[in-house]
Amino acid sequence: MRVTVADLVAIGPGKVALLEAIRDHGSISAAARSLAMSYRRAWVLLQEINQSMRRPAVLSEHGGENRGGSTLTPDGEAVIRLYRAIESQAAAACSKEISALLKLLA
Repeated sequence: MRVTVADLVAIGPGKVALLEAIRDHGSISAAARSLAMSYRRAWVLLQEINQSMRRPAVLSEHGGENRGGSTLTPDGEAVIRLYRAIESQAAAACSKEISALLKLLA
């Protein structure tokens, strides 16, 4: 599932996976590595997410004694929770159609 705002995919499976990886790893660079994604790509996706939202999904601290890091905001956590709930409900509601579609795929 993808949610668009104007011409931008605001939230989709890759962006939700990135938010989950940032939550799990505590930094954009570690999240990117865990997803076999370049830091630049992760940064661009994160900028798109934050620009699409009323409040940022991720807050980052730069450098310093603890070498910075990134954390999800409550809105970022809500995006993950809501997206996964919608995904689960859609899969359950469409299980017959998904099964028929899978039979057409190699």
